[in-house]
Amino acid sequence: MTDGLVSVITSIYNSELYIADVIKTVQSQTYTDWELVITDDSSSDNGPAIVESFAREDSRIRLLKLDKNGGPGVSRNNSIVNARGQYIAFLDSDDRWMPDKLEKQLALMKEKGCGMTYSSYLTCDEDNNITGMVKCLSRLRYWRIVCDNAIGFLTMMFDRKITGDALLPTIRKRQDWGLNIELLKRCRVAYGIKEPLAVYRIRKGSVSRDKFSLIKYNVAIYRQILGYSKVRAVLMFIFIFMPFYIGKKVLNFFKTLFFDKHLKF
Repeated sequence: MTDGLVSVITSIYNSELYIADVIKTVQSQTYTDWELVITDDSSSDNGPAIVESFAREDSRIRLLKLDKNGGPGVSRNNSIVNARGQYIAFLDSDDRWMPDKLEKQLALMKEKGCGMTYSSYLTCDEDNNITGMVKCLSRLRYWRIVCDNAIGFLTMMFDRKITGDALLPTIRKRQDWGLNIELLKRCRVAYGIKEPLAVYRIRKGSVSRDKFSLIKYNVAIYRQILGYSKVRAVLMFIFIFMPFYIGKKVLNFFKTLFFDKHLKF
């Protein structure tokens, strides 16, 4: 493990359309002590070749490849186990960061002496039109992350010296929430930055868009990560998760009304 180094974890699968912009958003960071560890989840497009072209020019970029498709949890874990950094951050193959994202989060981690930080983030459509903002909580404790995943994964960063090594659960979806639960179980509190430091792209047909199919994975998190019985997991989902989730969506809807949807990032 290299002190001060941020390992940026990215998984690609047929990501040729946006991966160049993702790499450039990391290269534009004001904090320059980073490595970008990209795992190709057995793509069939030109995405890996694009990454290799950047890696030839920037030694901080590494491309790893899986022989068969395992899903985002498996490919992210492959990058994590090959990461050298003290800090772990996540950036998907179609999202972006503000240039000072890493710098501001590291400053907060040092100020608070905490093992985990996150921030608010903007949302955009496939044409880069800003569609809204998801505003984060200023502080998050373990009990709250169990109720609902209140951390945008593209903004989360953790310090392995404080939390220890951690991997995502290998279920097909909601692995990010599972990891957030595990990390907060260890460090008990995480701190947020109200300023949006990332942009999350909402794409038609993406893994996270089919909300109904996510129900069983939400229940699976309660069963596999927290060890709840099937009945308790279902009740937790209905009476705790859903009220928190719906409340969050309603609040963000009204906040979105204040944004100019024609803005470009």
